[in-house]
Amino acid sequence: MAKIKDFTLENIKEICEFGKAISSPIRLEIIKLLYQDNYSISQIAEALGLPQSSAAFHLKLLEAADLIRMEEQPGSHGTMKVCSRKQDYANLCFLPRNSQINEVLSIEMPVGTFVDCSISPTCGLYTPHGVVGMEDKEYSFYLPERLEAGLLWTSKGYVSYKFPNQLPAKRMPLRLSFAMEICSEAPGYAEDWKSDITLWVNGIECATWCCPGDFGSRRGKLTPSLWPNGSTQYGIWVKWEIRGDGTYINGEHASKVRLSDITLSENAFITMTMGNKRNTKYEGGFNLFGKTFGDYPHDILMEIEY
Repeated sequence: MAKIKDFTLENIKEICEFGKAISSPIRLEIIKLLYQDNYSISQIAEALGLPQSSAAFHLKLLEAADLIRMEEQPGSHGTMKVCSRKQDYANLCFLPRNSQINEVLSIEMPVGTFVDCSISPTCGLYTPHGVVGMEDKEYSFYLPERLEAGLLWTSKGYVSYKFPNQLPAKRMPLRLSFAMEICSEAPGYAEDWKSDITLWVNGIECATWCCPGDFGSRRGKLTPSLWPNGSTQYGIWVKWEIRGDGTYINGEHASKVRLSDITLSENAFITMTMGNKRNTKYEGGFNLFGKTFGDYPHDILMEIEY
C-alpha cells in the first residue's frame, strides 16, 4: 500500500521543511537508497561516500520533513539508529482549504468484493471465465474466486461493501453517490419482473428504486460469449445520490435522507448495502453487473464531492 503525504497551505512551515529536504541531490540519493531497504547512518554514509556526521545532518532534515523515520535498535556495540522511508508520494496542494472549488473522490469496487451478504436461490456468481462454485449454492458466495466475479445475482437478500473513506480531514462533504448496473432477478429472465431495490449507507436506509424487470431479450454489450442466451443479459445504470437536501435516484428526489444523517467522519470506511427489504411490495431479487458483464464498463462506483 502506497504511503502518501499531503502538504497544504494550512501548514506553511511543513511545506518549507519539505522543500528544504528535497533541495539537495545528496538527500534525494538517500531517499532512493531507503526505497530499497532500511539502513543505519553508518551504512548510508558508506554507501554514498559521506562522513558519518554529514549523513546524520542530511537524515535529520529528511526526518524533520516527515519523509523518513529514524529508530534506535540494538547493534553490535550498543544501539544504532536505523533509517527507513516513511512516504512514497508527496501531494503538494496550493489550493486553500476555504476555496470554493469542489473536489471529487471516486473509487470503483468489484461486485465480488462484498463483505457480507444474504442470498437465496436462484443465486450465483459468474466471472468472465465461468461460474464460481455452483449456481444456487450459498457456499459459492464465500469462495475466494468470488473476488473475480463480473455478475452476481440472488432472488432476494442483500450484499454489503466497505469503501475506503478518503475524505480529507476538515473537509466538508457535499455529495455522496453510489452508481451501479442492476436489474431484477427472475428464473431465466422476465422483462416485467419488478423488484424494489434499496440502498443503505452506514446502516441508514437512503431510498428505494423499483426496477421494472429482468432483462434478457438481447445480449449485453459486454456479456462474455460463454454466458448463455435465455438468461439475464444487462441492467440499468442507477445512481443513488445523497445530498444536503435529500436523496436522489437518477436525478429524481427519492427521500428526505440527507448527507447530514449519515456519519462519514468516524470510520476509515463507508459501508454500502443494496438489496431487497423484507416484506417489500416487490421482493424480486437483483442482478448486479461489473465491468465485464452487461452494458456498462464499470464496477460499483462511489463518489464523494467535498
